[in-house]
Amino acid sequence: MKRVLFKKLIIVMAIALILTIGLRISSSRSFQFYGNILQKVETQDKVVALTFDDGPTELTSEIIKILAELDVNATFFVTGKELEDNLGAGINLVEAGHELGSHSYSHQRMIFKSPAFIKNEIEKTDQLIRQVGHQGEIHFRPPYGKKLVILPYILRDYDKKTIMWDLEPESYPEIASDRKKIVEYVTENVKPGSIILLHIMYESRSESLNSLVGIVETLREKGYSFLTLSQLLKTNN
Repeated sequence: MKRVLFKKLIIVMAIALILTIGLRISSSRSFQFYGNILQKVETQDKVVALTFDDGPTELTSEIIKILAELDVNATFFVTGKELEDNLGAGINLVEAGHELGSHSYSHQRMIFKSPAFIKNEIEKTDQLIRQVGHQGEIHFRPPYGKKLVILPYILRDYDKKTIMWDLEPESYPEIASDRKKIVEYVTENVKPGSIILLHIMYESRSESLNSLVGIVETLREKGYSFLTLSQLLKTNN
């Protein structure tokens, strides 16, 4: 009896260890089992990419106006469902010179999902992104940054990289609630080739939206230029 209980305990501990390792890998910004993952671009040039997740929403026109005044083109990782509901906003983003990437269709975590589900999420969103006029490669960023085995494997088949980031000031609540702290965090931690992630499509993220001017002006004072993600990739050494 003791031997049976001991074996069961070992099995439970092994499962727990596997799950713990799996969860850590699923959140890693720099490692996955298949394909290519990108956290930042290796370059000596003082260039960065501003990237925004989610949307488009009713705030899109205001965001386009702010970026136009700053003379910055950015990369928007949109969700297929929100794009489908706001096709006009997607068209406006493309016409303003911004790049669209995929953030899946439904914004569900892409772990423990079937291959058919993941393929549908990718293909449906790509089709909508093409519909609003985007040309060129469609980059993919997993919702919540989660990936494990199936998603990277499928992305490799589609010849897509897993696009992550190296700067996300909103991951710290004490920073996310203050636009000045957001600007300070970015300017203190930026590196050549950094991929900056912000969420600015919702009213609840007003501090992030209001930090844009400060981020751009401060980084320009440090000699940085702003590129779309595709442009940034071309500077990769």
